[in-house]
Amino acid sequence: MHLVAYCRGGFEAEAAADLRRAAARLDAHVDVDTGAQGFVVATTESATRAAWLAALAAARPVFLRSVFAGDGPVPLIEAHAKGRADRVTPLLNAIAATCPPPWRSVWIEFPDTNEGKELSGLARALSARIEPALRESMREDSATRLRIFLQDGTIAYVGESDARAADWPLGIPRLRMPPGAPSRSTLKLAEAFEVFLGERASDLVRAGMHAVDLGAAPGGWTWQLAQRGLYVTAVDNGPLKGAIRDDRLVRHVREDAFRFAPRRRVDWLVCDVVDQPARIADLVARWMSGGLARRAIFNLKLPMKKRYDEVARCGQRIADALAGVPFTLAMRQLYHDREEVTGYVSCEGPLPRN
Repeated sequence: MHLVAYCRGGFEAEAAADLRRAAARLDAHVDVDTGAQGFVVATTESATRAAWLAALAAARPVFLRSVFAGDGPVPLIEAHAKGRADRVTPLLNAIAATCPPPWRSVWIEFPDTNEGKELSGLARALSARIEPALRESMREDSATRLRIFLQDGTIAYVGESDARAADWPLGIPRLRMPPGAPSRSTLKLAEAFEVFLGERASDLVRAGMHAVDLGAAPGGWTWQLAQRGLYVTAVDNGPLKGAIRDDRLVRHVREDAFRFAPRRRVDWLVCDVVDQPARIADLVARWMSGGLARRAIFNLKLPMKKRYDEVARCGQRIADALAGVPFTLAMRQLYHDREEVTGYVSCEGPLPRN
């Protein structure tokens, strides 16, 4: 069996570490090939597909955008009766042999690299022929999604993933740069809400709530919050740009992000300050353990080396600060992140008294 996992190019070693962490939950062995860019392929003879997908969900991967379990590699090109290349027949044969129906949908994907994007036309052409051939096996209530990954024009992998999990083709959320936002960083926060909150986002980020944006300038995250109707205290010595400067929901405070504290507990802390990851983790830990915010989304700018270890250390610093308090903590490298990881922490209940 193979596990095919997508990641940002250059983070293949970290994606492999995510897979090995899931393998440890199963006491399973896995060999991971990190030789390509934008994805990794793991080979294992341990556990079932369902067990692997459950272990991956429980392990909460940090650097994997999306993953499926299946088989391959499938040689794509067969000689057509008229002398043309036939990629459809070998794919249909591989699906029939390894992926029992029904499926909710079928995704045909490729690496998120410059070279991989050249396969987008092939993926569309294959989809136009494969989806009609499988239509009778599609069920809206199925918990399984059929996945086809084109490694290149001659090799593919086929498999399945949980259709109930929050996911997108290639692991890339379909978000457009909104007009009026002062920076593209607004997409990071929009994606974070999608990934960490899912269907609860409209309830947990709603009009009338109060938020603090540390390191707000030029205002991309503040804009995202204000568009959702939140009152925002934007903390930064630098200026806000565009219409957000005069938004009635925004109060700009020119102060150091590490010194600012609200007068009362706020619903949200968001932080995109460029600083050492441990220092950001300690800042978030201080806010959450001190009862200054109910939830937080923050970015950790990663070092060039030992990035996986750094994320683990930062998560442990926050967890240690919240010892004895019910909390939720998750880390994820989002599509709109670059050399960074986004974190989410929730601590809604009352803090224990010392």
